[in-house]
Amino acid sequence: MAIVEELERSSVVAPVDTPLVVAGVEYPSRLLVGTGKYRDFDETRRAIEASGARIVTVAIRRTNIGQDPDEPNLLDFLSPEKFTILPNTAGCYDARSAVRTCKLARELLDGHDLVKLEVLGDQKTLYPDVTATLEAAEELVKDGFKVMVYTTDDPIMAKRLEDVGCVSVMPLAAPIGSGLGIRNPYNILTIVENANVPIVVDAGVGTASDAAIAMELGCDGVLMNTAIAAATHPVLMASAMNKAIRAGREAYLAGRMPRKRFASASSPIDGVID
Repeated sequence: MAIVEELERSSVVAPVDTPLVVAGVEYPSRLLVGTGKYRDFDETRRAIEASGARIVTVAIRRTNIGQDPDEPNLLDFLSPEKFTILPNTAGCYDARSAVRTCKLARELLDGHDLVKLEVLGDQKTLYPDVTATLEAAEELVKDGFKVMVYTTDDPIMAKRLEDVGCVSVMPLAAPIGSGLGIRNPYNILTIVENANVPIVVDAGVGTASDAAIAMELGCDGVLMNTAIAAATHPVLMASAMNKAIRAGREAYLAGRMPRKRFASASSPIDGVID
C-alpha cells in the first residue's frame, strides 16, 4: 500500500493488480504449498503460516485427513476455515485411480469439489502422463469437479486441458522435487499468453529466485512443497518464498527494462557542460 501511495504522490500511474482467482474464489496469496516431507505436522503448520499461502494441497493417498482415526489428522493443524484444502492425486499412475481418489476426497471433505489432478507416467521421473491426465480431467469435469491440473510445459496440452474445463493449468518448471528451476521459460511464457484460466507453475522450484522468475513471466501463482520442506530451515525458506512471490509479481507489473547488447550509462551525458 505504501508503494502505491508513493507512486500516486509522484503523479505516476501505478499498475493495477488483481487478486488470484481460482474457480470464482479470490485468494490473498499467489503462493500455493504442499504438506508433505516435513518432520511433523507442527513444522508443516509453522512453515505454511510463514508462507502466507491460503491454498494448501494434500496427497490423499499419503496424508491422514480423517481416513484413520487412530493417527494424527492434518486438519487439526491446518483448519479448513482458514485454508482452502486442495486434495491431490499424487501417487496415481492411471486415470481410473486418479478419479477414484478425487471421489474419496470429496467424501472426506463433505462435498469439497476443488481438486488437483496429477497422473504420473513412471516412478523414476514422476513425469505426467498427459494422455491419462486429459482422460481423467474430462471425466472429473463432467462429474462436477473443479480441476486444477498438473501437466507438462507443452503449450498445446495446456490449452487442451483448459478447453475441457479445468479451472487452472499447472505446468511443471522441472521434474517434481528436482529443484532445477524453470527449464523452459519460453514454453511457460507461451502457456501464459494463450491462457484464459490461471496458470500456476508446479514442481521443480528450488529456491526463492525460481519462484520470482515464474512470477516475472506472468504466471498467476506458484505451487511448491519440496523447496520449502527440504530446506535446512523450512520455516525461514517459507518466509523467503512469500517475499519472492510478491517481488516477482511486482516486477512483472512494473515491466522490466529492455535487454541490450551493449552498455547504457546510468547517468546520460546529454547536456553535460564541457
